[in-house]
Amino acid sequence: MKKIILIRHGITCGNLEKRYIGCRTDQPLCDDGKAALMQKKYPDCDLLFCSPMRRCLQTAEIIYPGKEPIIIPDLRECDFGDFEGKNHSELDGGEYYQRWIDSGGLLPFPNGETTEGFKKRCTESFLECVNLYEFNCAAFVVHGGTIMAIMEELALPRKTYYEYYVENGGGYLIDFECGKFEFFSEF
Repeated sequence: MKKIILIRHGITCGNLEKRYIGCRTDQPLCDDGKAALMQKKYPDCDLLFCSPMRRCLQTAEIIYPGKEPIIIPDLRECDFGDFEGKNHSELDGGEYYQRWIDSGGLLPFPNGETTEGFKKRCTESFLECVNLYEFNCAAFVVHGGTIMAIMEELALPRKTYYEYYVENGGGYLIDFECGKFEFFSEF
């Protein structure tokens, strides 16, 4: 059995403003985000995987100083297309945005990624890491959407994508065996 830690990156200015910040915007952590991470204690790991986005790399450096991350490009956040950098109040009233909301977020992002394509990318990349590398405990410092995609696909009992939402700096501790999450807890 392998132990896995899924960690959502710390807070950015875009998070504070509730903006869609995906793979097109390489935002750093804000000062509050750095401070919040430094106040938490995270489990140790013998292997560290990380999204290539600056907010994840900074989070990994704060949580696991001196530990060299393995950068996994396909663990980056979704491409929000035309929604990128905008928040609900800026998009509200737009015809496509309303249709996207009414679909429960299942329609593709205009000029961006489809939800199913994003989930498949993240889950396949995660499983490739877990299956290719030897470790007892690995940490993955990634994005909220990435965590929700992986958890929806692999966690038992089954829940919907949005039911696996975690706050910045939060995540899941997981016992992984036979391609499924045998036990997990949120932190």
